[in-house]
Amino acid sequence: MQRIGLLVLGLFFAASGAAAGQQAPAGSTLWRVAATTLPIPTALATGAAAAFWNPAQVPDSAPARLQLAFEAIQTPSAVDATGMIATVRASAGRFGQVGLLYGRVGLSDLTQTIDSPDPTGATIPVYTFAFGATWARRIAGTNLGATIASQETRLDTSRSDRWTFDVGASRNFAGDRLRVALATHFFSSLKFNDPAHDLYAGIEARLWQGSVSGGRDRVVVRGRYGLAFGHGFAADHQLGVGAELVRKVSFDLMVAREGGYSSGASWRPVAGLGLMIGKYRVTLARDTGVNEVGSAYRVGVEATFK
Repeated sequence: MQRIGLLVLGLFFAASGAAAGQQAPAGSTLWRVAATTLPIPTALATGAAAAFWNPAQVPDSAPARLQLAFEAIQTPSAVDATGMIATVRASAGRFGQVGLLYGRVGLSDLTQTIDSPDPTGATIPVYTFAFGATWARRIAGTNLGATIASQETRLDTSRSDRWTFDVGASRNFAGDRLRVALATHFFSSLKFNDPAHDLYAGIEARLWQGSVSGGRDRVVVRGRYGLAFGHGFAADHQLGVGAELVRKVSFDLMVAREGGYSSGASWRPVAGLGLMIGKYRVTLARDTGVNEVGSAYRVGVEATFK
């Protein structure tokens, strides 16, 4: 969360020539703020909307004929950023799963001033959005995926556009006892220390499974560890646990250690709840924030048609 302060400082104090070069990192910073509401490590995120973070999204059961997903994100008033992610994915037979995705994050209530603290009434647009196509398929037991997207970032009167290409992979070992996942996010160059993009890695292990009260309701508990790195500052570490009841109800809890741009680091807990209601999956997540900034929220709905 504290990274958003750098974005605002860069907007108001950078020279106009330097600001254009900072737009791609600023757009990625906004997406990192949106990612704070993910209750599991980014590389391990699953579902249609999760293709935005890791394109290697292949259904565990029979391929879905059509998947629709929408997520809304709201940060605390101290940050005042809002966002949304929308995806549509369809089965393409042996070719795998193909789809389109769109996402947008922006700041609100930034007003313009001239030579006094009083606002002039004009607002300052600060936002980023991405629109692209995604593909995923299981090959030799490994889920593979790729996304190509067009990115636009706006900082007041300056605007930049770029194309990004991302790849992801996910594989289970020993059934579902262990899962390893990797992904790139918003790559537009081969540099591995660029603030404009991220590298994600994650590992998930099944800690326990059994039934509830001697019944047939199967409960699975998993432990997770994730890493976000390759972005020009200290790596972020994510450690969490999740429980799932007969694939109908899930609860996830995670603690993230944000490296940040400075030598200091902050710890941030986030929790999520998922409910399956027929063909629909509803997800709720809350990030408690850091430094008393306040909580960020995410609400999502996914529909699967087979």
